[in-house]
Amino acid sequence: MSGTRTARSFVSAQQVAELAGVSRSAVSRTFTDGASVSETTRQKVMKAADSLGYHVNHLARSLINEDSGIVCIIGAEINTPYQARMLDALTRRLQAISRVGMVINTAGDSSSVELALRQTLNYRAGATIVLSGAPPANLIKTCVASGQKVILINRDDHLDGPKNITLDNTAAAREAFLMLQRAGCERLAVVSSLAGTPSLVARTKGFQAAAAEAGLKVTVTATGPTSYASGFEAGRVLLSGSDRPQAAFCVTDLLACGFMDAARFEFGLSVPQEICVIGFDDIEQAGWASYNLTTFKQPIDQIADHIMRLLAEPGDSASDDGTACFQAVPVWRRSVRPR
Repeated sequence: MSGTRTARSFVSAQQVAELAGVSRSAVSRTFTDGASVSETTRQKVMKAADSLGYHVNHLARSLINEDSGIVCIIGAEINTPYQARMLDALTRRLQAISRVGMVINTAGDSSSVELALRQTLNYRAGATIVLSGAPPANLIKTCVASGQKVILINRDDHLDGPKNITLDNTAAAREAFLMLQRAGCERLAVVSSLAGTPSLVARTKGFQAAAAEAGLKVTVTATGPTSYASGFEAGRVLLSGSDRPQAAFCVTDLLACGFMDAARFEFGLSVPQEICVIGFDDIEQAGWASYNLTTFKQPIDQIADHIMRLLAEPGDSASDDGTACFQAVPVWRRSVRPR
């Protein structure tokens, strides 16, 4: 036997037909749900297909019908716990309805993101879900113009055509302020991110507005991306002065975890006795005993279920105006002093 391996090519339906002694159309009918084919023919085809290792080329078949079953998912900072949970929820549900998620990471430069997004058009992706504010509006318009169903999550631009899913970030931020106010905190800070996504900006502005109405000022600090390291660095910046804050609203849990560790290990502060901290997202780490972080839980499962319902609607459905707004639920733990 030669030590050289030859590349294995895909088995065609014609090869299955020849081995089974049936027509090419009989093979196609055998693998088409609801098609008429005799049991004898079916058994011959299935035996030949199993022997050759044949699998139906669903992509080629679907492209004929201009429906690839592919759903493009566009996201930024997809390595963060929240985005990972959203991707997990979406991809599991897509698989359950026999669709395939094609993920595009917008962390790269704008030209590579544009190229990747346009590739979804080449693959006849039937829908695009935008998890972040990174893709420019003109690319989204291109997807809409191509006939794709486009679903936007937490974007602040208003485009005709896409379905819009939002979270009431402003209401949650106001509630975060009231929680800290009840704890007796007056010197307040917001730990944000340089990512500048609409949801993070809305949380920051919502908290600032609530504080301003109460006659309190807020120090806003953003030192880098939405990461643990950025939260830790923000803690170093905010807590090194003599007039350090009594509380911090961190616009994500990952930032909050970094901030809390800086407060405790760099400055020896006790949470919540000396400084109160609130996060956002309710990631797994927020519930760890080392953090016990008071936060806001995003209804990821409900959002993902809603997206699946939108995907199931006919392309020209006008069942609603395409907008759905979800509420973040406060999760009270021990990083804030009792009321």
